[in-house]
This record gives sequence, structure tokens and C-alpha cells, in this order.
Amino acid sequence: MIRYKDKHLTIFESQIYQTVSTVIQTDDCVIVADPAFLPMEIGEIQQYVQSVKGNRPIYLLFTHSDWDHIVGAGAFPEATVIASEAFTAKNPDEILEQGKAFDDEYYLDRKYPLIYPEVDVAVEKDGQQLRMGQTVLTFYEAKGHTDDGIFAIVEPLGIWIAGDYLSDIEFPFIYSSVEDYIETLEKTDMILDNHEIHVMIPGHGHAAFGKNEILKRKNDGLRYIQNLIRAVESNAGHEHLVEPYPYKRSLIKCHEANVKFIKSARQP
Repeated sequence: MIRYKDKHLTIFESQIYQTVSTVIQTDDCVIVADPAFLPMEIGEIQQYVQSVKGNRPIYLLFTHSDWDHIVGAGAFPEATVIASEAFTAKNPDEILEQGKAFDDEYYLDRKYPLIYPEVDVAVEKDGQQLRMGQTVLTFYEAKGHTDDGIFAIVEPLGIWIAGDYLSDIEFPFIYSSVEDYIETLEKTDMILDNHEIHVMIPGHGHAAFGKNEILKRKNDGLRYIQNLIRAVESNAGHEHLVEPYPYKRSLIKCHEANVKFIKSARQP
């Protein structure tokens, strides 16, 4: 369903994991970021994009390769695909199998092919830009959740597409590197200093309108990671770190996965 809409920005929210899909309209193009999740939800996004695009080209942006973020790729075959260089090195069969397993479990049929996107524009470094007329996309590596993540800043609109970082309903899910995750969160200040950000859109949960809310989420994420590291290293209790977040029965499993990851990363 549409969670937010203005002249340039439409935010869709799935009923599954409050997964966020973003459609941005500029004079030069239409940008679709991480279209997800259920078949009918992606169909709604697909129909919306077709109704507004006119003669403008479509750019399909993937913030990272988690299957729930690439599951809608096949619904936009005409789009120019943007993702990180590391995204291109992933094992497509392994990622697609997760999507197929989900669909089989819930007897879901999709009216478009379930594909792993072929990247047309590969992001290789911080500060890399893509210009389409007056529209400028600036990219930053965002590693830690996965090793192939990117942030995208859309200017002059001041929209920050953050992928699976800076959520208000999830603590950090660390799948690739604790150190990289901290470094990614610490890029927040630099981005806010170098860009006039009006809205930051995470991959799950609610958009943040304003600098203070974005910084709060950064600090909340860093605090969670730092407190969890201290708890693991001192063999102290850590379940209380999940308390500020909703959906605890599900999130506790992700928290325990973080504990195992940190323990394994610190073994000699």
C-alpha cells in the first residue's frame, strides 16, 4: 500500500516485514528502488509506475542483494538497473532459491519472472555519480548488513535511499562485518553535511523526515552494536537490547544471529 505520497516521492509499504519500495519522479526519469514484496504489491507498484512514467526512462535501483529486495526485478524488464559492483558477483541461484522457497511455502504465483537483475550501472566507490539531465544520483558504499550494499542520494530532491540501515523498527542485522556496519552508520554525518537531505527512506519501517530523526537512528544503531559487543565480550546478558523494538518474538532470532556472528568474528 502507499504509505506516503507527494509530487515527486511515493513510498509503498508491504504487509511483510514493513518492506519499503520507493518510486521517485523527476523531470528526467522515474526511479524505482527495491520493489517488493508480495505479487499483488509488486503489481500495484508496476501499475503505478506505468501510469506516471510517460516518456521518461525507468531506473531500477537495488540497494543490496537480499532476496526480499530483488524479488520485483522481473516486473520492470525495460528498466536500467543500478546496483553495486559487488552485487554482480553474488550467486544468483542461491538468492533466487530463497525467493522460490518463500513463494512455495505460501502458494504464491507471480505474473512476472523471478530473476536476478543484470546490472547496467555498477557502483564501485563512494561519491560515484549518475546524471540524467538535472537529476543527480550520488552513491556511497553501505556495507555491514551485506557486503554489497549502497546508499543513494537523489538530488536536487534531497531523498536518501538507505536500504537495510537506519530503520526505526529494526536494530542492525549484521551479516557481513561489524566493523563495516559501524563505518556505514558513521557515514551519516558526512552525508548530512554534504547533501541537503529532506527524507531518508530505510528498507523496512518508516521514512525519517529531518536531520534529528536520522541522527537518532544512527546513534540508536551504534549504541546497539557497541552494547552488544561489550555484552558478548564480558559474557553478560544482552536480551534487554531488543526491548526498545517492536515485534520482539521475531527480532529475538535476528538478535541471536548477531550474537553468534560477533562471537565467531572474535574467535582466533
